[in-house]
Amino acid sequence: MVATMKKFVFLAFHRDWDQFLLNLRDMGMIHVVEHDRKDIDEERLYRLIKTKKELEEAKKVLRRSRDKKLDVAFNEPDAEFGNSIPAEIEKIEIEKSLLNQQLMVATKERDMLRPWGNFDPGQIELFEAAGYNINFFIAPNIKYNPEWEELYDIIIVRRESSRTYFISFSKEENMSELLDLEEEKMPNVSLGTLEDIIESVNDKLLKQDEALVRLSDDIPSLDAAINDLENEIQFSKVVHSGTPMADNKVILLQGWAPEDTVPAIEEYLNKESVYYETYDPKPEDDVPIKFKNNRFARLFEPIAELYELPKYNEIDLTPYFAPFYMVFFGLALGDIGYGAFLLLLSTVFKALKKKSITMTMRGTMSLVQILGASTMFCGFLQGGFFGFNIYEINSPFINRLESMLYFDNAQMFTLSLILGVVQIMFGMILKIFNRIKQFGFKHALSSIGWFVFLLSIIVSYLYPPLMPMGGTIHSGVMIATGVLIVFFNSPGKNPLVNIGTSLWDAYNMATGLLGDILSYVRLFALGLSGGILASVFSSLATGMSPDQAILGPLVTILIFLFGHAINIFMNTLGAFVHPLRLTFVEFYNNSEFSGGGKKFRPFAKN
Repeated sequence: MVATMKKFVFLAFHRDWDQFLLNLRDMGMIHVVEHDRKDIDEERLYRLIKTKKELEEAKKVLRRSRDKKLDVAFNEPDAEFGNSIPAEIEKIEIEKSLLNQQLMVATKERDMLRPWGNFDPGQIELFEAAGYNINFFIAPNIKYNPEWEELYDIIIVRRESSRTYFISFSKEENMSELLDLEEEKMPNVSLGTLEDIIESVNDKLLKQDEALVRLSDDIPSLDAAINDLENEIQFSKVVHSGTPMADNKVILLQGWAPEDTVPAIEEYLNKESVYYETYDPKPEDDVPIKFKNNRFARLFEPIAELYELPKYNEIDLTPYFAPFYMVFFGLALGDIGYGAFLLLLSTVFKALKKKSITMTMRGTMSLVQILGASTMFCGFLQGGFFGFNIYEINSPFINRLESMLYFDNAQMFTLSLILGVVQIMFGMILKIFNRIKQFGFKHALSSIGWFVFLLSIIVSYLYPPLMPMGGTIHSGVMIATGVLIVFFNSPGKNPLVNIGTSLWDAYNMATGLLGDILSYVRLFALGLSGGILASVFSSLATGMSPDQAILGPLVTILIFLFGHAINIFMNTLGAFVHPLRLTFVEFYNNSEFSGGGKKFRPFAKN
């Protein structure tokens, strides 16, 4: 359900404005109504947002560099130092870029020299000073002439499958033209020197990486700096959300707060020199939404937020779709072993991360536990356990369990359709109450007519002795509901308009309702396909293993784990998405959910 909200209107003297907002932020209980103002310093706001993005990018870089395997403690947060971290990272990145360029050049020259071996370039200079030219050549084997060795004092350094590396000692200056080959230009350093340079550059790169890792210990300082910037950005927006009045001497501000926090807020405000008044929301007010559900429904609030928040004056559907979603997920995954895996995984995660887990993650793991338990229970309907059918086990307990719970494919198909009818009819009930809440009882009469009309058909079909199809009672119900549908679909309008609207509603109901119900067949299809794939992987694991004492079980385990890991991932994704579609399309549509609410976000310091 949606928490009841109260509207606050504040009047503050312009000299006390900033201090009043600081006090309001310290209280952290008011959702301030922000307005777009032309006098806001957009350039300053842009600088703040830009700096915040730079800090967030720096945090990503440090996260990537941090070794997650080592349990190294973070340093104490220091927001001032956090603001300097992007500059430090930039220095490290520039230094690494220069070192990588050096490394690339040195590696290229080393690879060029490696076939020639390690020699001292200074010795070549001595030969050249004595009047000899030393030239380096690489010739294709088909072009190399062995007679060159006698004609030009050639020394072969290396032969490969397709090339020959050789050196010529000569006083001739045109050896390249004589041999019709292009001379290789050698670096003026030796191979050993290049190896030393590469090693030195790699050491320097390693030190820069270590500096980045050390800097990652100050991620809390980045978080503190980001929080300060977020607070400053939010404060700047709220500062300009006030409306100047009385020649700018007084500033008006509006906000919202949950009704149960009003006493605490009033106690705090009465101590401050500010005038305020409280009001109940009006239909035209854009009231922020805060959920107020029980522990079970609260776990499904993140799923509800994936679509849209309800408007303040409509029913929150979260507590009503939660049980259906839990059952739908279980049917779509439908394997006892897969459900046990999800339940065990989430339970172990909560136990291991008990001290460090956030409230959001704890809620997510609790939701996974519930969905895993639902999958286990729904798995008993067909008995699948990692692709094996437990009902093939000859045991009195298993036989009794089978007689109580087992559903064949035809029954599972029917169950999916029945669940669809139940949820859609339940959605129509919520539509009735939604209309009563938003517009009044007379605007719900048409919806009541449709609900009773459909219910009478269902009752007549399932239990003819109570209400025979086409009998007196059923005909009377049809006539009464027809009057509601035709003449009360648009109260206050021309009867001819009502008739036309009712015909359009009847067409949409006839075409859309059947499609909505058939959509629930996907629950049966997903469970069936997942069970078949699980059975295939289990059969492959047992059938493809070699007949060896050690290798056989190892191959079986590997195929089993790999196959079922893929199947669990794909089927869990499908079991999450498809019930989501049934909820947001079929259930929300038949509940006449409009949405469009914005989340309650109190003005508070991070």
